[in-house]
Amino acid sequence: MEVKFVRESGEVTAYLIGRLDTPASLEIAPQMNALEEDAGGTIILDCTDLAYISSSGLRIFITLRKAAAAKGGKVIVRNISNEIRSVFMMTGFLNLFEIQ
Repeated sequence: MEVKFVRESGEVTAYLIGRLDTPASLEIAPQMNALEEDAGGTIILDCTDLAYISSSGLRIFITLRKAAAAKGGKVIVRNISNEIRSVFMMTGFLNLFEIQ
């Protein structure tokens, strides 16, 4: 699992690459938690190259959403595959995030 960050004009985009399973979630959690500092703006989670997401990965997404809501920011989830869209539908995450 790899995460690349791009910061520009008040937005932070995190490009998620690989499988966001439990071990990967533990590995990237410190990097993703650091995004909470940017939660007052817009955080974009680009899932173009995200192949899989587990409940641990979903927990990272919801933690960012809560931080953004507390600071008046927002989290946008972009470019999810049909498989990940199905997971979002089953868990109710489609209603929690702006999906682009």
